Amino acid sequence: MSLPKIVVIGAGSHFFGREVIWNMTHSPVLREGTLALVDTRPDVLDTFTRLARRAIEATGAPTTLVASTDRREVLADADFVILTFSDRNAHFRGMDCQIALKHGVRMCSGDTIGPGGIFRACREVPKALAMARDVEELAPDAWVINFVNPATVLGIALMRYAPNLRSFAICDGMHLPYFELNVLKAVGILPADATAIPPHVRRRLDLRATGVNHFTWMWKLEYDGVDCLPAWGQHLDRLAEREQQRIDAALGGGVDDNAYAKAKNNYLYGQRIFHIFGAYPNRIGHTKEYVPWFQGHGVAPVTPEAIPIFDGDARARQMQARYAESVAYADGRTPIEPFIADGKADHATDIVESMWGELGKPFYINTANRGAVSNMTDDACLELRCDVDIDGPRPQPVGPMPFGLLGLSRQVLDTHELTARAAAEFDRKTLLQAMIVDPIVNNIEDAEAIITETFERQRDALDPKWYA
Repeated sequence: MSLPKIVVIGAGSHFFGREVIWNMTHSPVLREGTLALVDTRPDVLDTFTRLARRAIEATGAPTTLVASTDRREVLADADFVILTFSDRNAHFRGMDCQIALKHGVRMCSGDTIGPGGIFRACREVPKALAMARDVEELAPDAWVINFVNPATVLGIALMRYAPNLRSFAICDGMHLPYFELNVLKAVGILPADATAIPPHVRRRLDLRATGVNHFTWMWKLEYDGVDCLPAWGQHLDRLAEREQQRIDAALGGGVDDNAYAKAKNNYLYGQRIFHIFGAYPNRIGHTKEYVPWFQGHGVAPVTPEAIPIFDGDARARQMQARYAESVAYADGRTPIEPFIADGKADHATDIVESMWGELGKPFYINTANRGAVSNMTDDACLELRCDVDIDGPRPQPVGPMPFGLLGLSRQVLDTHELTARAAAEFDRKTLLQAMIVDPIVNNIEDAEAIITETFERQRDALDPKWYA
């Protein structure tokens, strides 16, 4: 078998740039292949190129390394193209969240649903489709793996507007085996120090979890035919109690616990939703933003757990600090050994490794449903447990999604479908439809005001076709 060529567009990614380099130099399947780094910022590209060279030298990996600010220079003969790009991510997400807040919409992340997710898609979808056209021309047999939020919207856009492209979307939130491993340890099926799921455990386990990316639900957890969801609920109750104690202690000391917004109070949110639906929202840090229940509208007052607002400035500082670490590794001011010893793989290259090496590992992938969830349409873009090989993902059967969760998921998915269409076609009417179908936008006037202000303030980031 020839050696894989992997092109990473957005090599300086805050979350994935270093991990891709680590996995490429450590995987027995990938390390003899070619890693092509692409980033439009020359200084960032130089940093990660130098870091990759140091990692290759330190590990003795025979990896071929190429780099360019122009993706077209390196796309030829690519086997995989991983999209991890973004444009001033923290800045615009912070802006999106503050504009929405003026109109009663609280967002703790602002990158997937709500006005923030819709406008991030408007910024990113046209770029992803331009990349898709280049791949179709220069590497028509390559798999394109989208790792950019909103993952479902970009996945839909690639499915609908680049139908000849081989593509799917991923998110690291349900990265296997870690997601299932943590669940099994929490309910006592596996010991706390377990690092893998033994085959005999896997055969006796019936775990059903799916939905729309960042809005997935675990609604069945049986082992040897015994329902283990009550045990999961008890685990969640313990976590929520400890979280409440921390909140009470912080407030008692006169200090508000201003934790990172996406992580704040998640066990309390998850506990409440689980005991209502009998199903667990797997990515509660995002799910709490997908629903209007905690927004503080209506007669009931805002609860102490009201959704905190994403802080773009704090995220920007976090990203700058991590980038400074990467610069120090690249410069040699920080020894490369900690990077080698403490590094970890990323989800995208884990999947590439399994596809290329025919390892037969399952992964949660955002792809067309194709009958896996029996009461959703075949072309619904869902996050599904899939068998994956070089021919792509094949969703494993899940059965019908429970009512309630089904209706919520359909609304989210309709919002994403409309968003993808608006972003790909630069259609303001469809954009307004997406905004008012969105589950956390409260009225037409708010939607129109958010759209007007965002177009005014983000002219430098949005495609000129929006203003034609």
